[in-house]
Amino acid sequence: MKEPKIAIIGLGYVGLPLAVAFAEKFDVTGFDINPERVKKLNQGIDETLEVEEELLQNALKKQGENKGLTVTSDLKEIEDANIYIVTVPTPIDKHKIPDLTPLYKASETVGKVLKKGDIVIYESTVYPGATEEDCVPILEKVSGLEFNKDFFAGYSPERINPGDKERTVTKIKKVTSGSTPEIAEKVDQLYKEVITAGTYKASSIKVAEAAKVIENAQRDINIAFVNELSKIFRLMEIDTLEVLEAAGTKWNFLPFRPGLVGGHCIGIDPYYLAHKAKEYDYNPEIILSGRRINDSMGKFVANETVKMMLKKGIGVKNANVLVLGITFKENCPDIRNSRAIDVIRELEDYQLDVDVYDPWANPEEVKEEYGFDLLTDINSEDKKYDAILALVAHNEFKEMDLKDFSKDNTFIYDVKSIFPKDKSDLRL
Repeated sequence: MKEPKIAIIGLGYVGLPLAVAFAEKFDVTGFDINPERVKKLNQGIDETLEVEEELLQNALKKQGENKGLTVTSDLKEIEDANIYIVTVPTPIDKHKIPDLTPLYKASETVGKVLKKGDIVIYESTVYPGATEEDCVPILEKVSGLEFNKDFFAGYSPERINPGDKERTVTKIKKVTSGSTPEIAEKVDQLYKEVITAGTYKASSIKVAEAAKVIENAQRDINIAFVNELSKIFRLMEIDTLEVLEAAGTKWNFLPFRPGLVGGHCIGIDPYYLAHKAKEYDYNPEIILSGRRINDSMGKFVANETVKMMLKKGIGVKNANVLVLGITFKENCPDIRNSRAIDVIRELEDYQLDVDVYDPWANPEEVKEEYGFDLLTDINSEDKKYDAILALVAHNEFKEMDLKDFSKDNTFIYDVKSIFPKDKSDLRL
């Protein structure tokens, strides 16, 4: 195999860390259609906070070197690559149907520069069969080349955990696969160059695709189980966290916690598997049941808030509510598919006046995505609240004293159990 010259298509939470990792050993060009993103990255700034600025700046290619990272939105600059790695998002639409539009467009982009002997590796989460049945035909049509004769494909699913500074891309074992046994080995050896945790070569692309999509479906189902437990124990007036801690003393009890399930993976991937299952006339009951439970949690939290406010004698209409957190998880700026918005919208339907504070989120992104202004600062002297909901376990929130923002009768709902039990009225 000739020296790899790699092009990474999509420089988001997945593509950028991968590009930086490969740039330590290879000549890498990162391609993104967002010119503002490209501009910032070339300045050594990563607004997703997935890559430290020093690492990014060190990775940017120096003149005369045969390795390093070049960042561009110019298609001509990836024409001489021989390995293309696609790392674009795979969302769902409003009907919860897989939306492969970004993947199709990325495939069209690669198809325009694809040459004989090139390998196209997909990392985006898809249902089994998507790479060879949906993406490869686009590559063939646009390039005019024949699959597994003129060019080849691989699939190595991303396992990035946004905000996790311990399990970074090189420290997570990588599943690899290829469209032929020979290509599978080449793909595996390529990733072994940078993945210190090692690789696992799957027997086929479909197996690798299926392995990825069930990883998050499994987590989704487990979280749905404890979310259902929290609803049951709430009726019994039992503290769910105390139950889980007691049960967790058994060696094989799985340590899942209740909460809002969003983000670009767990809240979406199960719909990809369910969609494909239905093509085979199979209705995936457990997978979709778990999704229904987790999708219902925002409304549940809001309804419990209103009930408890009424029990405490707090007038609901026009009451002031402080929501802590809009990102989909703790210590991460990613607001994609955050289910905190479900709580906020439901509270607004009850005509409560809701303020949202999140030191990790970008106010402009929140305004564009969700249509409201984020508090950019919070001062206990400015306003007191009738109810406070802690939805995301940011470290900054753990240091807050919620009593500073409370009235004498404020209802405090610690959804993520980030405060001592006696510091809140209710925990999920």
